[in-house]
Amino acid sequence: MKLLKGRSGTTGPATLLAAIAVVVLASMTLSPTARAEVPRPDNDPFYAAPADLAVYPDGAITRSRQIALYGLPLPVSAWQVQYRTNDASDRPVPGMASVMVPNLPWFGPGERPLLSYQVAEDSLGTRCAPSYALRGGWEIGGINTWIDTPFMAEALRRGWAVVTTDYEGPQSRFLDGVNSGRGVLDGIRAARALAPGGLGPTSPIGAWGYSGGAYATLWAAQMQPDYAPDVRLAGITAGGVPSNWPAIAQGADGTTQAGLAMLVLLAVAKNNPNAGIVEMLNDRGRTALAEDSAACGWDLVVKYSNARVEDYTTEPSLFSHPNFRAATAPEELGASAPSVPMYLYHSTTDEVVPVAGFTDLLGRYCTQGADITSVHSLLPSHNPTAIGEAAGAMNYLADRFAGVPVVPGCHPG
Repeated sequence: MKLLKGRSGTTGPATLLAAIAVVVLASMTLSPTARAEVPRPDNDPFYAAPADLAVYPDGAITRSRQIALYGLPLPVSAWQVQYRTNDASDRPVPGMASVMVPNLPWFGPGERPLLSYQVAEDSLGTRCAPSYALRGGWEIGGINTWIDTPFMAEALRRGWAVVTTDYEGPQSRFLDGVNSGRGVLDGIRAARALAPGGLGPTSPIGAWGYSGGAYATLWAAQMQPDYAPDVRLAGITAGGVPSNWPAIAQGADGTTQAGLAMLVLLAVAKNNPNAGIVEMLNDRGRTALAEDSAACGWDLVVKYSNARVEDYTTEPSLFSHPNFRAATAPEELGASAPSVPMYLYHSTTDEVVPVAGFTDLLGRYCTQGADITSVHSLLPSHNPTAIGEAAGAMNYLADRFAGVPVVPGCHPG
């Protein structure tokens, strides 16, 4: 992945970005015996919910520990923070955030900004969680975190603090919007409260995510006014935005991205056991649900390349079935528009997330009075757009952190 060059080069040494990315990429080639052993989250007592979790306020820190980012000697101070959040059923659950602060003074005006960066967790199991990868859990399930390392590194190079949450929660609930949004917002609260992090009450806060990370970012932005009015967002950026989940799954079905269709199917069946989806699985489908209920998205992409979902169900058009649409409808973005300025971008030739859903979501947000700079990118396909449009996304956040006003309304970028 091409490393991103900063906007001005004035905030900290440019070598910070290169140091992090190069060391991390080099470490991926190390043999397992050459790396420190990091227990998986399910086997790590630090992740376990405290018995008194319910007495903590939302976003309050229950425990924290300093970590070596990726288990490596990098010029960044980092912590894992467990905090109280709430799932979509309003039950208190332990959240997990990774807070990173560059070992550089902040030279900008005001207090150091905080970027809430959402990795595309895209998983059904906690071994795929960003916190595990960021602590040095070198398994292939951390590939999305590794891929996003240059973006987080560039934020750190600019002098920003970064918080990355395991927003799917301890049950790894992919495709659960409320659960994800609350996890992000309470993670921001926890990062802001972490005393060694050096953030203050007036630190400007931004949020950014691409693809699955965009989904969590926008759910958090939609929920912020009611769920976390104390979390004042200066701006958000999101790209490759998932909208219209049946269309996303249908488009991936039978292609090299068929694992995404299976991920959506298995997540809906797992998250909604009473939605009638499980009953439409055939023997192969029930076996897949049992075998892959804790799989990472990458596992499924490899395993189910070119597979067809109809081979796993008794319903030939499951993604069009009323039960499936009823189960995914509450998880769609757009029911309300974020009140924060947004920079949203999407490739017109995105082969993973069809652009039609993005355009429709823009229309719904704009009709509700949102302030949006939108980019229908001509860069080809999903992953190249993540790289090629990142500079615009970061510069938009830099302007918001600097207090540059936005023109109200919806405008093409």
